[in-house]
Amino acid sequence: MSHSYRTIILARMGEIALKGLNRGKFERQLMDNMRWRLKEFGAFTIVQSQSRIWIEPKESNADLLEDQEVAQQVLKAVTQVFGLVSASLVRRFSGDMEDIKKQSVQLTDDILSEHDYKTFKVESKRGNKRFPLASPEICVDVGEAILLSHPELTVDVHEPDFIIYVEVREDLYVYSEKLEGHRGLPVGTAGKGMLLLSGGIDSPVAGYMMASRGMQLEAIYFHSYPYTSERALEKVKDLAKIVSQYSGTILLHVCNFTDIQLNLYKNSPQDMLTITMRRVMFEIAEELANKQGCKCLITGESLGQVASQTIEAIQITNEVVKTMPVFRPLIGLDKEETCNISRRIGAFETSILPYEDCCTVFVAKHPKTHPQKKHIIEAEEKLDIPALVKQGVEGIETYKIERTSK
Repeated sequence: MSHSYRTIILARMGEIALKGLNRGKFERQLMDNMRWRLKEFGAFTIVQSQSRIWIEPKESNADLLEDQEVAQQVLKAVTQVFGLVSASLVRRFSGDMEDIKKQSVQLTDDILSEHDYKTFKVESKRGNKRFPLASPEICVDVGEAILLSHPELTVDVHEPDFIIYVEVREDLYVYSEKLEGHRGLPVGTAGKGMLLLSGGIDSPVAGYMMASRGMQLEAIYFHSYPYTSERALEKVKDLAKIVSQYSGTILLHVCNFTDIQLNLYKNSPQDMLTITMRRVMFEIAEELANKQGCKCLITGESLGQVASQTIEAIQITNEVVKTMPVFRPLIGLDKEETCNISRRIGAFETSILPYEDCCTVFVAKHPKTHPQKKHIIEAEEKLDIPALVKQGVEGIETYKIERTSK
C-alpha cells in the first residue's frame, strides 16, 4: 500500500458489556458469529478488547478493505451480526501527534472530495494514558490542523456536517463514520424457536426480533397448493432468506396444508374457521418444534390487529400449546411500527408482493372476534384433530435456507 495506514474495522459491543459472570459466553458466541458472517470475504483476524472488536484481513487478503465497494460490503455484514451497536472503517497507524494530524487532514481531504461539507468537529479518546496529550488537547491540535488545511471549514460542536474521531491506544486510529448495528444479543445464546412464517409483513419481523434476542430460528410455513401458488412458496423462501441475513441458517419446514384446510372448511362453522385453523397450525408447529429441539413458538400477532388476534382469540388458540411458551414480539406494536422494521431489514418489498398465503385464501367473511370455550367445543365437534395434526406433521418438507452471499 502506498499510504502509511492500514484500513481495518472497529465494531462496538452493546448490552453484552453489561453481562456479569456470563459475559464471556456472549462474547465467544459473538466472535464465532462474526467469523461465520465474514467467511465469504476471506480470512480475518478478530480481536476483542474491553467493549470493542478489531477486525482486519489476514495477510492472504491484506488489501481487501482498500477497495471501497468491498469495504462497505464487509462493514454492512459486520453490522448485521446481533450484539453490535455500530461499526466503522478506521485508519490504523503508528506514530505521534504529527501522524494523527496528518492522517486526520488526509481523511478530511477524502471526505471533502465527495461532499460539500462546511462544518466539522473532532472527538478523541485516549485509551493509552502514556500518550503525552489528553483528549481535549488532541481535539484542539487536530481541529487546528484541519482548519489550516481547509480554511473554508468552520467548527460546529453541536450539529457538524462530519466528525473526525481519533482514538489513541497502542496504535493510533482515525475515522469519520459510524454505521449503526442491530444491537441485541448474539444468535445462539438463547436457545432455538419455531417461527410460524407466512408471506406477510409481520412474521418475518417477529423472527428478526427474536433472533435479535439471541434465539436461533427454524420456521414452519403452511402451504395450500393449488389455492396458494408455488410463487407464494418462493416468496416465503425469499423472506426466510432475508431473515437469515441476521439470524443465520434457517430450516424452513413446509407443511402441505391443503387437505387439512379443506377438511376444516367443510366441517367447521365459518365464523370459527380462522380459530380452528390456527389451533391446528399451533399443534402441528408444537409437535414439530419438540421434534427439532425448539423451546418455543414465535408468531407475528399484534393485539387487536385482526379478528384472530383479540385477547379471547389468542387465549383460545394458546390453550392447545401444552409444552412451550408462545412468543409474540409484535404484540404491542401498531402496523406502522412493524412496517418500519420490515423496511429496515429489507423484507417489506417482498412481503407486499401479491401472492396469498393459506390464511387469506380461506378467510371467513364474518369471523367471531370474541370466541368462548363453548364456541370452540362446538366448532371442533366434527373434527378429528389428532388425525389432522398427524397428517400435517407427516406432510412436511424441509428446506435449508441460507443468506445470500455478499
